[in-house]
Amino acid sequence: MSHLSPRALAAKSRAAERWHVYLILCRGGAVYTGIARDVAVRYAQHVAGTGARYTRANPPRRLLAKFACLNQSEASRMEAAIKKLAAINKRKLVRKSAAAARQFLFG
Repeated sequence: MSHLSPRALAAKSRAAERWHVYLILCRGGAVYTGIARDVAVRYAQHVAGTGARYTRANPPRRLLAKFACLNQSEASRMEAAIKKLAAINKRKLVRKSAAAARQFLFG
């Protein structure tokens, strides 16, 4: 039985439906970027070798960051912007909040 209020349960449910952009540190120091609704499940797929082709060849070492997005469109736009960044700038994102990451990427 849950000890959460109805309001807290509704907020938790909405959070589970959000899209996220995530960054994974892979073998060799590369940073992989992707989007998912459930980052923990998607990360487990990458670790198991059933995720993206890139992470099968370059196994993940650890999850660096995840940023909640308003919808799938925003997550896709953030993912594309992050993939265009130099590695040093991708690592700078790790220390930022989702709002700060948006500001960094889109000005």
